[in-house]
Amino acid sequence: MERNIPEYIRQSVPVPASSRVPWYSSTFPSYFGIFLFVGYYLQLAGPTIGYASPTVVLWGLVVAGLLCFGLYYYAPAMLGMQTGRSLYVVGTSTFGTTGGFLIPGILMGLLQVGWVAVDAAIATGFILKGLGLTSRFLYTVIAVVWLYSLGWVAIKGIHYVGQVAKFLNWVPFLMMLIVLWANRSGIPNYKPAQHEPLTGFLNALIITIGFFATAGAAGTDFGMNNRNRRDIVLGGLTGIAAGAVIAGGIEVLSVAGYLGKTGGLPAYAYTDTIASVGALAPVMFFLFAAACLVPTCFSAFIAANSFSTMLPKVPRSVSTLTGVTLSAVLAITGVADKLLGFFSLIAASFGPICGAMLADYLLAGRRWSGPRRGINWAGYIAWIIGFLVGMPSQIPGLPPALVKADNPAALYAFASGFVIYFVLAKLGLRPPVVELGDRV
Repeated sequence: MERNIPEYIRQSVPVPASSRVPWYSSTFPSYFGIFLFVGYYLQLAGPTIGYASPTVVLWGLVVAGLLCFGLYYYAPAMLGMQTGRSLYVVGTSTFGTTGGFLIPGILMGLLQVGWVAVDAAIATGFILKGLGLTSRFLYTVIAVVWLYSLGWVAIKGIHYVGQVAKFLNWVPFLMMLIVLWANRSGIPNYKPAQHEPLTGFLNALIITIGFFATAGAAGTDFGMNNRNRRDIVLGGLTGIAAGAVIAGGIEVLSVAGYLGKTGGLPAYAYTDTIASVGALAPVMFFLFAAACLVPTCFSAFIAANSFSTMLPKVPRSVSTLTGVTLSAVLAITGVADKLLGFFSLIAASFGPICGAMLADYLLAGRRWSGPRRGINWAGYIAWIIGFLVGMPSQIPGLPPALVKADNPAALYAFASGFVIYFVLAKLGLRPPVVELGDRV
C-alpha cells in the first residue's frame, strides 16, 4: 500500500458480512424517515399544486422518487454494499485520494451545516407557533439553545438519538395523516390558481431531487451495511420512491383540501393547514418541532464526521461547535428559511457528484475500481461544469428561459456530471488506481 495515501483511506476497514443487516431494519426506515422530515414538504404545495392539479403533482412525485432511486442512490449504494466502505473512501475513485478531501469530504460537511441551520429554523418556527408568539428575540434564544444543546448531543451521545429515531420518525407521519383527514372533504373542490401542469410537474421533480441529492450520495454509507443487491433495491424503492410519494403526496393533498374546503386565498402554507385542526394544533406544532430533533443531531453528526475525518488534527468538539455556530448565524439571519434556494444549491452541488459516480461505476464494470492517485481531474471538471449547469440563476446574462423556477436544472447538473466524466475518462484523463489492501 502506498504511503502517500491519506490516513483516513489507509485506516478504512470494510464492514464485515457478519455485521450487515436487512433492508427493512436499515435502509427503508432511514430513508423513509428522511422524507418524513417536515423540511421536505413544508414549502412543497405552492410551486406544485399552485400550477397543477393534485393528480399531476402526484405523478410528478412518483417520477421524482424513481429518479432519486435510479440516478442518485443506486450506484453509490451498490458501491457501499460491494466494498463495505464509506462515501469518503469510495469517492476517491471518482475524485482521487487528494481530490476526495474536498469532494465529497469537506463539501458534505459544509452542506450538512446548512441542513442543521434549516432544521433549527423549522423547529424554532414551530415552537413559536405552538406558543402563539412571534418574538424575534425569543426566536434567537430558542434557536441558539436548540443548536448548541443538540450539537453537544451529536458529539457525546448520538447512539441514543439512533434509538429515539426508531419511533420519533413516525410522529410526523401520524400528524400528517391527522391533518389530511381533517381536510379531506375539500380535495375534490380544489382548483389550481394557475393552469400550468408542466410547471407543477417539474417543480415536484426539482424540489424532491434537490432535497434528496446529498442523501443519495450518502447511499454509500447505507449500502455498506446491507447484505446484497436485493437489500439495496428493496430498501431504496420502499424508503425513497415510496417515501417521496407518500410524504409529499399527503402534504399537497392536505393543503389542497384545506384550500378547497375554506375557499380562502391560496397561500399554500402547510402551517395554516395544520392550524385548521383546531385545539390540537398547538400540540402538533410542538410535536413537529420535536421530530426535528433527530435530523438536527444526525446532520450535526455527519458534519462532525466529515470535518474530523478530513481535518484529523482539529479536535472533533471544536469543528462541531464551529459548524453549529455557523448554522446559528444562518438560522438567526433568516438565510435558512429559503428552503427552495437551498435545495437548488444541494442539487447543483451533489447532482454532478452522483452523475460522475454513476459513470465511474459503469466504466469499472459495475464495481469499485479503487482509489485513484492525487486528483482525478475527470471528476473535478465534471463537478465544476455540472455545478454551473445546476445553478443557472447565479450566472448573469443567461436567457430568461434558463432561469425559470421550473427549469429542471437539477437533472441537467446530474446529466452533465455523468456525460463529462464518461467522456473525459474515455480520453484517459483519470490517474492510475493505487492499492488499498484487500477489498470485499
